[in-house]
Amino acid sequence: MAHFDTEYQRLEASYSDSPPGEENLLVHVPEGAKSQWHHIENLDLFFQRISFKNGFTCMLLGEIFELIQLLFVVGFTVFLANCVDYDILFANKIRDNAFVIFVLIISGVFWLHRLIKFMYNICCYWEIRSFYTNALKMTMSELPYVTWQEVQARIVEIQKEHQICIHKKELSELDIYHRILRFKNYMVAMVNKSLLPMRFHPPFLGECVFYTRGLKYNFELIFFWGPGSLFGNEWSLKTEYKRGGNRQELADRLASRILWIGIANLLLCPVILVIKREPGSLGARCWSLYGRCYLRHFNELDHELMSRLSKGYKPSSKYMNCFLSPLLTVVAKNVAFFAGSLLAVLIALTIYDEDVLAVEHVLSSITLLGVCVTICRSFIPDKHMVFCPEQLLRVILAHIHYMPDHWQGNAHRYETRDQFSQLFQYKAAFILEELISPVVTPFILIFSLRRKSLEIIDFFRNFTVEVVGVGDTCSFAQMDIRQHGHPAVRADRQTDGETL
Repeated sequence: MAHFDTEYQRLEASYSDSPPGEENLLVHVPEGAKSQWHHIENLDLFFQRISFKNGFTCMLLGEIFELIQLLFVVGFTVFLANCVDYDILFANKIRDNAFVIFVLIISGVFWLHRLIKFMYNICCYWEIRSFYTNALKMTMSELPYVTWQEVQARIVEIQKEHQICIHKKELSELDIYHRILRFKNYMVAMVNKSLLPMRFHPPFLGECVFYTRGLKYNFELIFFWGPGSLFGNEWSLKTEYKRGGNRQELADRLASRILWIGIANLLLCPVILVIKREPGSLGARCWSLYGRCYLRHFNELDHELMSRLSKGYKPSSKYMNCFLSPLLTVVAKNVAFFAGSLLAVLIALTIYDEDVLAVEHVLSSITLLGVCVTICRSFIPDKHMVFCPEQLLRVILAHIHYMPDHWQGNAHRYETRDQFSQLFQYKAAFILEELISPVVTPFILIFSLRRKSLEIIDFFRNFTVEVVGVGDTCSFAQMDIRQHGHPAVRADRQTDGETL
């Protein structure tokens, strides 16, 4: 209990602009003994970069291919618009030089921004490479096969030698997690507290959750790092947000800021639509962005989360396939039969004589019939599949660690399926949401998020603690059962004799 009281304290008891106890924890290191890793100023960003242990070459190639990919998209678009003779191709000409110029200007500015960021990242990646090889004594060849726990253990050990953090004599694994996931822990808590994302009830669709990358970016801009955000630097919540007396004034200020950011999104909507890129892979389903945030544990790194959700992918797919409509299955089987028969004949004819492809619309027919067969097969369940939703939901629970009480015994009901589909959605729906996000995001910010300004201000004040040598973090990330645990768990611990 004593350790709990000294390790972190409530914010309203301290308004210091530096981590509490810093003046007592500074370690004197003689000038000549300091290493290049002594007192890393932005430890949050440094640890975040270290956690992506893909190796210098992989990160460098990834950045290069992103630049090349953007050039290809723009170049290919310009080629299609200006270099194809549509008079010959379609007997008419489709050309809009003004639009092409607009695309080139916007894309050029965006590409230059990425190029500058690329050059900056190269320096950062080289620094991380040097840290792994010189400080942690790890070679780049062994890095992909080393666990994050081993990397963490070495960081904790070299703190004693290099004093990469001067605010504490020793680092703990929890300190590292808090720095890497400081803002992500806040986002997880806000989603679990139902502050985010926005929920809507459109006609005939029931309750819908709209949460996209564009919205996520705007939330982070508003709360954490944009101009006028709630955090003054990389680790400290601004002092005025720690007090409860001026909450309404702060809420009004936040609402005004959300309004202006929403208007900026509205004005930039055409630009965002031009540079928007989505992955071309259309798998059947994927974990939604909302699901990834809602199912995330506090202090869970990205690769740890995705590893856990990937293990639950197959049982989740099987569970959702249990609800395929029998009527739709019958229709799909018959459509697939007729389309497949025609497709087989056309393919056989083209194999026998390739001149068949020269016949008008034959190639188009083969393509359309192939797409039709593929779509129909997605609605036909495996004939060996047994309908056992309760068992599948228990298997899913073992990986995603989430099951509301009202799901138990009701896994066969469509209401449960609909709620689970908010976490595990069709990939096509995911891409559609991302495509309409630039248009929808401004309205969500202006008309929905602004109404929650006071709740957001109260959330950050009530659920922020100041940790020695780390700064302000979400109190839920402290994993303190006494404060945030389930009442039944707290009662059990009291029964066992623990004094709270």
